[in-house]
Amino acid sequence: MRVTLDRVNDKVHFVASNADGNTIHLDGSPTVGGEGAGFRPMEAVLAAIAGCASMDLGPILTKQRQRVDGVSIAVTGERADAVPAVFTSITVHYDLTGEIDADKARRAIELSVFKYCSVGAMLVDVDIRYSFSINGVSGGPPVGRA
Repeated sequence: MRVTLDRVNDKVHFVASNADGNTIHLDGSPTVGGEGAGFRPMEAVLAAIAGCASMDLGPILTKQRQRVDGVSIAVTGERADAVPAVFTSITVHYDLTGEIDADKARRAIELSVFKYCSVGAMLVDVDIRYSFSINGVSGGPPVGRA
């Protein structure tokens, strides 16, 4: 796996590219010269855990004979008040729609977040929790690693 990063301007706006030619824009905060032209690096980490923790969800639910019509994920992170300002906690919330049993969704999310997600595994020192709703009905409070 290889990613390249190229500076776009004379400040802190960069474009990351992978071997397939896909790109994401990264930019810093205004305090370091950022102009809001891309994700801040720590936002990219949140996007990465959301993407990683969702890749296996659909196939797991399909194997459980659940009908998934939609998946939307919101991720929030709390950071240390120190340098470096690492994440101390991350909550991944899934909004699911379809004909999905709550217990099966809970198990599928648990596997996706804690067993299969490589990004989450790299953040072993971070308190990672998940929550979910199905068709607008809450599946309960956030749950952490078992």
